[in-house]
Amino acid sequence: MIVSVRDQKLLLTKDGRPVKAYKVSTSKFGLGSGSGTNRTPIGKLGIAKKIGGSAPKGMVFKSRRPTGEVLKPNAPGRDPIVSRIMWLYGKEGHNRNTYRRCVYIHGTPEEWSLGSPASYGCIRMSSSDVVDLYNRVGVGAEVQVIRGGLTTTTEGQRYARTVSYQLLGFSNGG
Repeated sequence: MIVSVRDQKLLLTKDGRPVKAYKVSTSKFGLGSGSGTNRTPIGKLGIAKKIGGSAPKGMVFKSRRPTGEVLKPNAPGRDPIVSRIMWLYGKEGHNRNTYRRCVYIHGTPEEWSLGSPASYGCIRMSSSDVVDLYNRVGVGAEVQVIRGGLTTTTEGQRYARTVSYQLLGFSNGG
């Protein structure tokens, strides 16, 4: 997976090929790995644990445990973790504390905020998208958070080319 902070998108890849792109929100406090900063770590990360696989879409989690409450998208006034949690760990010296900081890819009921930085360090997704991604990836899957746009990566360029072909009415971008 590649998370572009500039584009606020997560691109799922398999064997270097783009599979699907999702709208996300990274931290409203910027990028970094400092403890207590609420920033999104950059660089190479991995999925350490997956939590909530059997929970209904919109299930609220507190301390990584389902509460029994289910929220609809854009429920007013609250912003808990919902639907699924993919707990991340750092694979580089500067982001080694990612797991200890409890940085996740998770669902948010504030779906209106997706596409712009709005989180407290985590990578937020819509409930439908986080369930879809959760079902496609396993523990250990690599997540690369980059500052730049997806088109600065080979996979992102392939994805952009595929989308362009589809918009022009062609079935395959090569």
